[in-house]
Amino acid sequence: MRKFLSLLVGLSIGAVLGALLAAFFSPVSSSEFQSNLQTHYQRALEAGRKASEERRAELEEELDELRNS
Repeated sequence: MRKFLSLLVGLSIGAVLGALLAAFFSPVSSSEFQSNLQTHYQRALEAGRKASEERRAELEEELDELRNS
């Protein structure tokens, strides 16, 4: 458990440092960087929602088939 916690802490610190370095050394302005980041976040969120809805529909179809057989 301790190794997993260490790994989790290390990954978290690495992610934060990576994000900070990307923000500081980005060739675009901070407002454009934030806009791009928000756009990518919204696209990822929408893709996740779409995938979730599709999977739910598949599972509901499978459940109906199981109930009717």
